[in-house]
Amino acid sequence: MQRIRDDRARRDAHVAYAKAHPELLIGGGLKPGPDGAFCGALWVVEAATREEVEALVQNDPFYEPAWRSYEIYTWGKILEDQNAIL
Repeated sequence: MQRIRDDRARRDAHVAYAKAHPELLIGGGLKPGPDGAFCGALWVVEAATREEVEALVQNDPFYEPAWRSYEIYTWGKILEDQNAIL
């Protein structure tokens, strides 16, 4: 996966892809600690169906089925009247 992550053209395509999809509300890489290597990513997506989320993931230039897997969860926001700026 590091070879894929180091491919600047693919990374640029990944960022452009994320920016082109407003249903991807927020996303970013995951690390076990501030100085650790990336070990995955977390996306918060607003979509009507699971199939839409699967298509979003599977069409991402960073997605390589041989090297990456994903799990989809439904999330309910407890403080629906509050906004957070990250």
